[in-house]
Amino acid sequence: MLKDFESFIEEYNLFDRNNRVLVAISGGVDSVVLSDLMKRSGFTFSLAHCNFHLRGEESNRDEQFVREWAEKNNIELFVTEFDTNSYMKQKGISLEMAARELRYNWFDKLMNEYGFDRLATAHHSDDSTETFFINLIRGTGIAGLHGILPKTNRTVRPLLFATRERIADYAKRNDISFVEDSTNSQTKFMRNRIRLQLIPLLKELSPNFDNIIRKDIERLRDTEVVFREVVERVKTSLLEKDGIISRISIEKLKRLNPLRIFLYEILSEYGFNETNINDIANSLDESSGKQFFAKDFRLVKDREYLIICPVNTTDEAEEYMICENQTSTSYPVKMQIDLLKDLKFVSISKDRNVAMLDAGRLHFPLILRKWKKGDSFIPFGMKKEKKLSDFFTSNKYSLIDKENQWLLCSGDQIVWVVGRRIDDRYKINPKTETILKIEVL
Repeated sequence: MLKDFESFIEEYNLFDRNNRVLVAISGGVDSVVLSDLMKRSGFTFSLAHCNFHLRGEESNRDEQFVREWAEKNNIELFVTEFDTNSYMKQKGISLEMAARELRYNWFDKLMNEYGFDRLATAHHSDDSTETFFINLIRGTGIAGLHGILPKTNRTVRPLLFATRERIADYAKRNDISFVEDSTNSQTKFMRNRIRLQLIPLLKELSPNFDNIIRKDIERLRDTEVVFREVVERVKTSLLEKDGIISRISIEKLKRLNPLRIFLYEILSEYGFNETNINDIANSLDESSGKQFFAKDFRLVKDREYLIICPVNTTDEAEEYMICENQTSTSYPVKMQIDLLKDLKFVSISKDRNVAMLDAGRLHFPLILRKWKKGDSFIPFGMKKEKKLSDFFTSNKYSLIDKENQWLLCSGDQIVWVVGRRIDDRYKINPKTETILKIEVL
C-alpha cells in the first residue's frame, strides 16, 4: 500500500518532498489512512479539520479524536467550526453545497496564509465511481464521466488508486483507529444510495466490476483529453471576443457536426443549460432578436451571430457630463479631447473613432448617454433628419449593439453616434474657427 501510494504520487506528479501539503482530515478511515501514509512516506504536511456541527455530539467527538491523533503523532493541526445551517439558508443552497463552500474557502485561506503548496483530500477509487454514477444520473457532458481527477489546480487526491475495501484493510492490519460517520449509512443521500444499493447490485451482476469501471473511467478520461483539444480548436476559430462581448458566427457554427455537442461545450461555460442550448440550436434558422438567459449571461440571436454578453452590463438611464475644458474621459468611453485653434495645418480624419466638430456650435457640458425612443439626428452628408432606430437598422445593429451604443449630445441634439457618424449640423465648414477633436482610444 505504501509503495503504491508513493508511486501514484510520482506518476501523476501530485507533489514532491519540497512541497508543503495541507491534508484535510475528518477522522474517518480514509483521511486517517491518508495522514498515516503521508507520515510514513516522510512528506511535509499539516492537518486541517472542519467541525460543521451537523451531527450534534458526534461532530464534537470527531474533532476531539482528530486533536488527539494529531497530538499523538506530533503533526500540526488547524481546526475551525461552522454554522452550516445558517450559511445554507443565507446562500439559498443545499446543505452539501454549503459545507463544500465553507471548507474549501477555509482551506484556500489556510494555504495562502501559511504557504502550503497542495491540498490533499482522501478521495479514493470508490468515490470516483460514485461520482461517475451521480453525474450520469444528473446528466452532464463528457467532463462529468471522468470521475474524480488525481489533480485539480492545487488540490490533489493521492488515494485514488485504492478502493474503500483496501483502505479499510490497511487500517485493520496496521491497527489504525478512526471514527465512523453515522450518516454514511443513511440512504436519503444519493451518494449513499449508490454506494449501498446500486454498486452492490452491479458487483453481483459483474464480480469484476471494480476493475471494469476503473478502466472505463480511465478511458473516458483519456478520451476527454482528445475531445478537449478538438473543442479548443473549434472555440478558437468560432469565438470572436470584443471586450465583455463574445460572438459566434452562425454560418461557421452550422458547418459543425455534431453541432449541438460543440454548442453545449461552448455555451455551458457561460452557464447555459442543456434546455437553453437546445432552444438556441433550434433558433439558428429563425429571425433575429430572440434572447436566451443564463444566470450571469444573455445570448441574442442576431442575423449573422450569436452574441453573448453579461446580464445588465449597462444602465440606459446613465448620463455622463463632459465639461468645456476637459481633455479626456476614462468612463464610460475612454476618449482624448483636444481643442484646435490653429486650423491652417489641420487635416480632417476619416477614422470613425475620431469626431472633428465645429466647437462654436457646441453647448457645454456635453452629455454622453444611451439612445432613447424617438431619438433622431442628421447623419453626416445628409440633409434630412433620420430616426436613430432606422440608422441602427440600416447599419445592421444587433440588439446588444444598440444597447451598447453611446451618444454624444449637445443639449437635446445628438452630435455624434460615437464611433459611427457625426451629425451634419456639427461638421466643420469654411466659417469654423475652432475644432473640438474627440478620439476614442
